[in-house]
Amino acid sequence: MPRTGEHPRVHLGGLDIAARKGKHGGRSLAITDDMLHTVLRRRAGGESVEQIQPDLITPIGKRKGQNPSVASIYWALAEHAKREAYPEAIEQAHADFAVLQASELPGPRAADQPESAR
Repeated sequence: MPRTGEHPRVHLGGLDIAARKGKHGGRSLAITDDMLHTVLRRRAGGESVEQIQPDLITPIGKRKGQNPSVASIYWALAEHAKREAYPEAIEQAHADFAVLQASELPGPRAADQPESAR
C-alpha cells in the first residue's frame, strides 16, 4: 500500500497522463445550455425556480430522465451570472487553456531523492 504522502502525486500523475491522451474527467452537467436558456426565459417572465424545475428533464448522466434539483438550477444560474459579469476572465481562461493544450505537458515527476548525508 502506498504511503499517505504518495497518494496526491500518484493521482496527479494519472491525471497528467489522461490529459495528454485528451481525456478529461468530471461529472456531466445537470443543466444543459438549452435548459439554462429555458430557465432564463421563464425567470424573465416572472416564474420562480421552484415552478420551473418540474418541467425540466435531465437528458444525460446518472439522473437521465429525472428533474434536476433546485440547487442545480440555482448553481447554473450563478455560473451564468459569473460568465456574464466577467467575460474577459472567461476569454483569458480559454486562451490559457489553448496555450496549455498546444504546449508539451511535462511528464510525471521523479520520486524525491533522499537528502545527502551532512
